[in-house]
Amino acid sequence: MSGTGAPTPSGHVDATGLNVAVIAGTWHDVITDGLIAGAERALKQYAATWRLVRVPGSFELPVAAKTALDAGADAVVALGVIIRGGTPHFEFVSSAATDGLTRVALDAGKPVGFGVLTLDDEAQGIDRAGLEGSKEDKGFEAADAAVRTAVLLRELRATR
Repeated sequence: MSGTGAPTPSGHVDATGLNVAVIAGTWHDVITDGLIAGAERALKQYAATWRLVRVPGSFELPVAAKTALDAGADAVVALGVIIRGGTPHFEFVSSAATDGLTRVALDAGKPVGFGVLTLDDEAQGIDRAGLEGSKEDKGFEAADAAVRTAVLLRELRATR
């Protein structure tokens, strides 16, 4: 599935004991469902405990991510789809989601895997959703990044 994108880091990751929240928007369900399936593959592969939370759209991802981390999640995987249209809405929502998720991660000191696709058209999303024939698997990649970072942070905190 993952093809032309950046290669996934190699090496075994043991995420046993990690509690991960996968938070996904509800727009563009074929693409979003592919992203969720990719995240699920990664989290199962790494033996993380996880749950899926759905939010109306990408704009709502940061507040849900903050709430999940405040409630004890060790990491969040944020998944969404924003497709460019003919108005500035795309820029506003993309910026709000990106800036918000970055702020949540820094304020919480916990990782947020960024799986928000900002696209010019639906075909680009299909290519990145980890579906059969997709060139990339951004859901898997976002979960992989969140888990690897959570494991790293756990190790760094243990050496204090």
